[in-house]
Amino acid sequence: QVQLVESGGGLVQPGGSLRLSCAASGSSAIINVMGWYRQAPGKQRELVASITRGGNVNYADSVKGRSTISRDNAKNTVSLQMNSLEPEDTAVYYCYVRLAVVGRSYWGQGTQVTVSS
Repeated sequence: QVQLVESGGGLVQPGGSLRLSCAASGSSAIINVMGWYRQAPGKQRELVASITRGGNVNYADSVKGRSTISRDNAKNTVSLQMNSLEPEDTAVYYCYVRLAVVGRSYWGQGTQVTVSS
């Protein structure tokens, strides 16, 4: 069983920045995909950004140009740097991990990001 520990959430003023981090532990299996999803009240959970083991990245249109996702394969960690935050970025952010083993994926417990003055 894989455990995901998230950090970096909190209250940020509009125009500010934050860095979300997630560390995976509890398994020696190879991780193919790591990423971040978010869910705002009354909305569906949506992909924010993801990165494959080989470094292929994918961003939601709403965060392209102001976000950077990165990972350390040796440490099994993924980070999301977000800049120029706005109230519409307010949501619970969830770390996501997909293993090389078919059908094996895991979710973090979620960390709240609130953008407000």
